[in-house]
Amino acid sequence: MPSAFACGPVRVIWLEPRLGEIVAVLCEAPVLLGAMVLAARRLPGAVRLRRSVATLAGIGVGALVLQQLADFAVGILLRGMTPAQLVAHFATPAGMIYAALLIAFATMPVLANSPRTRRAEKRLPG
Repeated sequence: MPSAFACGPVRVIWLEPRLGEIVAVLCEAPVLLGAMVLAARRLPGAVRLRRSVATLAGIGVGALVLQQLADFAVGILLRGMTPAQLVAHFATPAGMIYAALLIAFATMPVLANSPRTRRAEKRLPG
């Protein structure tokens, strides 16, 4: 989630001290979900990928692996966290919200490009 790297500092530096970790993550979630939907809808066509379920699922899983590698690198190198601390964060309420967002991230290429989603888009005016 590249937008997480942009939203992360805003959440950690400005929102968390004022609102608490859980509310800060909830404030960030709609921005991340919006970025996921936009990217999942546009990128397969932009790079001319087949929109088969297998291809889209592979994109989602591959993107999740790369995102988690980057997330761990940032946590370890910039925030001084240990891998155990990073994994333990998923057991917190904010971490569970983040885990749900990661599941959405991995599945969004399939969800955003399903035939049902495409038919609904064609019916919208505009």
